[in-house]
Amino acid sequence: MALAFDAIIIGSGQAGPSLANRLSAAGQKVALIERKFFGGTCVNTGCIPTKTLVASAYAARMARRAAEFGVAIHGPVAVDMARVKARKDEISLRHRAGVESWLLSMPNCTVMQGAARFESAHEVSVGSERLRAEKIFINVGGRAVVPDLAGIHDVPYWNNSSMMDVDFVPPHLVIVGGSYIGLEFAQMYRRFGSEVTVIEMSSRIIQREDPDVSAAVQAILEAEGIRFRLDAKCIRLSRHNGGIAAGVDCHEGPPEVVGTHLLLAVGRRPNTDDLGLENAGVACDSRGYIHVDDRLRTNVPGIWALGDCNGQGGFTHTSYNDFEIVAANLLANDPRRLPDRISTYALYIDPPLGHAGMTETQVRAEVQAGARQALIATMPMTRVGRAQEKSETQGFMKILVDAETKLILGASVLGLSGDEVIQSILEIMYAKAPYTTIQRSMLIHPTVTELLPTLLEGLKPLPPGP
Repeated sequence: MALAFDAIIIGSGQAGPSLANRLSAAGQKVALIERKFFGGTCVNTGCIPTKTLVASAYAARMARRAAEFGVAIHGPVAVDMARVKARKDEISLRHRAGVESWLLSMPNCTVMQGAARFESAHEVSVGSERLRAEKIFINVGGRAVVPDLAGIHDVPYWNNSSMMDVDFVPPHLVIVGGSYIGLEFAQMYRRFGSEVTVIEMSSRIIQREDPDVSAAVQAILEAEGIRFRLDAKCIRLSRHNGGIAAGVDCHEGPPEVVGTHLLLAVGRRPNTDDLGLENAGVACDSRGYIHVDDRLRTNVPGIWALGDCNGQGGFTHTSYNDFEIVAANLLANDPRRLPDRISTYALYIDPPLGHAGMTETQVRAEVQAGARQALIATMPMTRVGRAQEKSETQGFMKILVDAETKLILGASVLGLSGDEVIQSILEIMYAKAPYTTIQRSMLIHPTVTELLPTLLEGLKPLPPGP
């Protein structure tokens, strides 16, 4: 006999607990199922622990730069990775415990631990238990991809999750993957004291970004001693003197990279393999991402997919926004939709990259097609007084505007506080206000954001072309 609930939530990542809270507060009987760790990727292996490590790496970097600021440190700067890991673990575990405690205290919410599997469109099994509900919400997240590289099964390797267990400084860390996760780990471990080589199959790192952003990020990391091997085709892995060797067919450089340890950072995949989605008739794409409409509904009535498993964002903030969209439609008669949100994210190297909306490449394509006329402005961070005061003048700001409507189309801020400055631009974009709203604002000095009006004064027509 199946246990009856009004709603079943599979997974306790960013969307799940908040949705459970809203549904239970509305008087619905809810079951939340968690396979392993409460809090999902962000709390356990993603944002919180990695940004905690980034903070430790930043402290090490600033300690080595102390003399630039007139501060004397006697003796070399040493990194105690065991202590770094302990601090990361303490912060991450505190958040995990907080999520668990919150769920267990919710009225009308039953928390179950184990692997969930669909038995039909309205029934889910957890071990020997069977649960039934008219509404089921899938929030199972994703995990690191293991690429099909020659020799991959012959060498030890880490991914972003297993890196969380590292409590020493690898002498030479080789990273396969030159995108967001790989670059964050590259910089942090370089600052901890490792030699670092990043291998990327494409012609440039972070392909999602404009070429000028990719080039600037690479220059920042190279200045810290990180080596890059781009256009690396036919990557081959093997053991080498207690470490690893990566064979690379590149246009430049030696044909082999030899290191002591290997990190794979080549993307993620959804945790949908063993959910039994076929038993419920839920449709997925070839990679396992669940198809959803603009309200996060799957093709099966009564089943929703939220977070990383639906392929609609892959960030903590998009997962939480998924919850907001579902809750608004189900509980507040508020017709929020996926297309309402503006793409935005950050790359947490130092200095960080904040991005919102369209890239210059995307806007240029529309100009080339005659779909719009656009304006563009750029400014190096060397012009920002706040950056000069902190001796953090790397990077630049770039903004794109529709010439007719004066609406902001997109922006990239690579530099001091770029992850925060981009929020000011994003709010204007959501308000659908013209760029002159910022341009005519009086902003606080000294800040990075105060240069946005000056940046916008430099708008010029964006020519068509690549």
